[in-house]
Amino acid sequence: MAKIAFILLCHKDPDAIIKQAERLTAVGDVMSIHFDARAKPEDFQRIREALDGNPNVTFARKRIKCGWGEWSLVQATLHAVEAAVDAFPRATHFYMLSGDCMAIKSAEYAHEFLDARDCDYVESVDYFESDWIKTGIKEERLIYRHFFNERNHKRLFYASMNLQRRLGLTREVPHDLQMMIGSQWWCLRRRTIEWILDFTKQRRDVMRFFRTTWIPDETFFQTLVRHLVPENEIENRTLTFLMFTDYGMPVTFYNDHYDLLLSQDFLFARKISPEANELKRRLGRLYASEGVEFKISNEGRSLFKFLTGRGRIGRHFAPRFWEAESTLGRERELMIVVCKKWHVAKRLLHEVRKVTNVPAIEYLFNEESCDLPDLGGIQSTLGKRTRHRRALMRMLFDYYDTDQLIICLDPSNLELMQDFGSDRSVTRILEIECVFDDDYLVGHAKRVGLAGEQTSPDTLERLLPTIRNDMVYESDHIREAGFEYLYRLRQRATPEENAAPLAQFLAIAPDTAHDIAATPHLFTD
Repeated sequence: MAKIAFILLCHKDPDAIIKQAERLTAVGDVMSIHFDARAKPEDFQRIREALDGNPNVTFARKRIKCGWGEWSLVQATLHAVEAAVDAFPRATHFYMLSGDCMAIKSAEYAHEFLDARDCDYVESVDYFESDWIKTGIKEERLIYRHFFNERNHKRLFYASMNLQRRLGLTREVPHDLQMMIGSQWWCLRRRTIEWILDFTKQRRDVMRFFRTTWIPDETFFQTLVRHLVPENEIENRTLTFLMFTDYGMPVTFYNDHYDLLLSQDFLFARKISPEANELKRRLGRLYASEGVEFKISNEGRSLFKFLTGRGRIGRHFAPRFWEAESTLGRERELMIVVCKKWHVAKRLLHEVRKVTNVPAIEYLFNEESCDLPDLGGIQSTLGKRTRHRRALMRMLFDYYDTDQLIICLDPSNLELMQDFGSDRSVTRILEIECVFDDDYLVGHAKRVGLAGEQTSPDTLERLLPTIRNDMVYESDHIREAGFEYLYRLRQRATPEENAAPLAQFLAIAPDTAHDIAATPHLFTD
């Protein structure tokens, strides 16, 4: 009978990870966990303490820092797979999961399903001939070497790629490989996994190639399985049910999707909403159930396409979901850095990115040119971003697959702060109190159109006190707004004094916060 070794890559929500591991291993299956090295050490410690006594759970021997689209995700998977192969010699199948996945069939059904056919389940279609990639770069993912993360260092990512293009520094795909692409949610037999691990040791040239490709988790296993396994032993599909919207965003499942999920011809589903407690409770009990009969109708995707297409006559897209605003999500944390000197806040975010795995976006409601992913047009102008601010933030949380997000706001954006602060999510605000000398105030007056190059010194002298008072007025209003979590950094304070509020704001260790606060020239103009 099939025995599944679940390969779980995760980076958040330790309580949910513990429950997931306990549910899936309670009926005899096993699990190997890689927990992102960027995550909080105390979260990993909690998982280890809770699961160390479970003989059906093991951990990757090496934890690495993972980034979306990077080789690190494949490397983390290989570490977890190696640990599972060594720890569980009786495992027959290896099933890739994330923390957002849940079983939509019983273990009894899953084992019988895998026993019915001796094959590997992996979506893998020809990289160049298929239309699997809907938007963005395609051939460039492979023929250029990618050393920067497009999400975190967008300018460097494209500057590096364009430089290679100008210099003609292209490369070829390893000659004996047919490049394939598909979903990273695969289920592979033990023999296939062992072949792949042997291949990684023998073919260093292939490993070097994939290490600098972009989004290799969609190509690495998909290509190697096709290279190593006879075609008649491969089922070109994933066993994890997932759908995407018009805008390329994953569909999230809620409490009222239970019956729909059970009727799909899949073993697992993602993404399950963190707030769908009833759905998670019912699915959690399902995996250990026996004698459950599943009536497979498999209408999920066609039904979703039909419902989202209602009203599309005369429209290129279905009605945009941001036309009805809602919450950011009870489980999410929005951290807002408020500073009049934008370069100071950006400098702070640069240091924060070095020590946390939290996505950080600069003045997205103030700068039209702010680097943002393509979210279907909602991000295209400052007006749209402000009008649909909650929807925009929800999409950014989903895009970065995170429950924490940092943004910067100008102190004049009090209405935005109050709106976010009234949401069910947790909103923390860090106000940076800077010193404004006359030279800075003159420059500020010119930037906002209150003065020009020809403005006389006398006029500027009369204008500066008004501008200074306006900045004080903005700061006072923020403090009087009654925000539950409001912290302050002060330019005149010592790093020791600034470390405490910074540690509370970011929920990081005091020593780490002190290192950030002591950054040379943090407040320099």
